Amino acid sequence: MSFLPTTPIYLAYLAACLLLALTPGPDMALFMQKTLSGGRAHGLAALGGAMAGVLVHTFAAALGLSALIAASSRLYGGLKIVGALYLLWLAISALRHGSALKLASGAAVETTLGRSFLTGALINLTNPKIILFFVTFLPQFIEAGDADATPKFFALGATFVCVGSLVNAALIVVASRFVASVRAHPKAMRGFDYAVAALMSGFAARLLIAADR
Repeated sequence: MSFLPTTPIYLAYLAACLLLALTPGPDMALFMQKTLSGGRAHGLAALGGAMAGVLVHTFAAALGLSALIAASSRLYGGLKIVGALYLLWLAISALRHGSALKLASGAAVETTLGRSFLTGALINLTNPKIILFFVTFLPQFIEAGDADATPKFFALGATFVCVGSLVNAALIVVASRFVASVRAHPKAMRGFDYAVAALMSGFAARLLIAADR
């Protein structure tokens, strides 16, 4: 039984995870806000909660996608086409709206680390866009006839969580410097937008090409 895709595919997946983790968004804004208002412990607690929420979503997506492969490879192919359209929409959104690190001013410090953890978990558990993203993103790296689809889906989901945790933990450690750098270099953040748009577009094209075969 193989738990990982081939090395080239897995390396491409790691690169995608790294780029996505570095792109500012609501999760990162929460981590930075908690860190700047309550210290690193609160930032890391919020990160732990958010990653726990992502893990729940990715495991749910993995189970659902594995069941879909077992039920019908044609339906799985149809899902890839829908996924390609969704990824194209994400690419357009990245160019239209851009990535931003919007920190709320005057936010109250959470009284406990548990509450910061819960805040992080709820921001992802209650966000249907996350499971929609993984349902369209993970099929990039698993073929319809793969007998080891289930463990590979789990491994890919766990990899995403690990990469996101490491990147954001590092940013939390240098939170004040990171926030200052983001605000001082808007062109660099715009570069992330173009990179994300190119990444999502490339994956969408890959899905459509695979669906035509």
